Amino acid sequence: IQIESTMNLGVMIYTLVEVLIAVSCCLGNMLVILALWTTKSIQQPTFCLIASLAMADFLVGCVAIPLAVVVDGRVKTSFNTCLFISCVVILFTLVSVLSLLAISLDRFLRVYIPLRYKRIVTQGHSYLVVAACWIVAIPLSFTPMLGWYNHQTLSNSANSTIVCQFIAVIPMSYLVYFSFFSLNLIPLLVMATLYTHVFCIIKGHLRGKPGSGAQKLSQNYLRKEKKLAGSLALVFALFALCWLPLHIMNCLVYFGEVTNIPPIVLYIGIILSHANSAINPVVYAFKIQKIKKAYLKIWRKCVSRVAENQESLTSQMTDKRSSSHIVSND
Repeated sequence: IQIESTMNLGVMIYTLVEVLIAVSCCLGNMLVILALWTTKSIQQPTFCLIASLAMADFLVGCVAIPLAVVVDGRVKTSFNTCLFISCVVILFTLVSVLSLLAISLDRFLRVYIPLRYKRIVTQGHSYLVVAACWIVAIPLSFTPMLGWYNHQTLSNSANSTIVCQFIAVIPMSYLVYFSFFSLNLIPLLVMATLYTHVFCIIKGHLRGKPGSGAQKLSQNYLRKEKKLAGSLALVFALFALCWLPLHIMNCLVYFGEVTNIPPIVLYIGIILSHANSAINPVVYAFKIQKIKKAYLKIWRKCVSRVAENQESLTSQMTDKRSSSHIVSND
């Protein structure tokens, strides 16, 4: 009984934390999307890619996290329904990875071909890249529905009805070889390489030793690019730090290094991976000046409207009191 009550308490705490993260994801990333949408000065290719990442993070909060709580053994569903829900959870993570990869490539092109960048990387091209990120992510995320699912769970289930759990329908081989090694680790290594090149190129220019084929650029331009690249590299690094623990746990279990991961450790890994989607809006606010200014502009508008509404309400109440006073005197 004591073990059950402890487990129930742990599940309650996990659910509460997930709810808080989900709300933070939704509010924070909605603010990012609104800031990017309403501010013309930051409607540029880079920020279009950031908007795609923010949309993926927003959907993590309003769709993926609630579904992740559902696929934690809380409900009974058909096998295929549980498999579909699990694939949706995977989808938004993959969109985030592809968006981060596109952002890192954009930053690389920005410093590698600065004079040709605006001609090659247009707003229209950025829309196509965003569309490609989402279109490519869908079939890759739903690969388990094409046959790469846990066949043992399906064969053991009566009438194809199971207690829906992510790990019960998604095989560990998919999570390790396909999801981690192919769709996460390789893109992360490519991103790390691109950002390393970005900082090396900028460092070379700042020292006055441009590499072969590179153009001489103003110090002010380079410092701005270095600052923005550093902020976006931080977003990439936080993504890696938040997701690697969960992937490492999966690898340890799959390759037999450990027989079982303690539930509390697994929950911490899941929470950390979801928290990444709530962290990004905070990073933008503190590290990217253009987005910070857009945040403040939206905040001032909201405060101004609240003040106007309050003033209007006060004026109406004063008018009503005045009219009632006149009637009583009559």
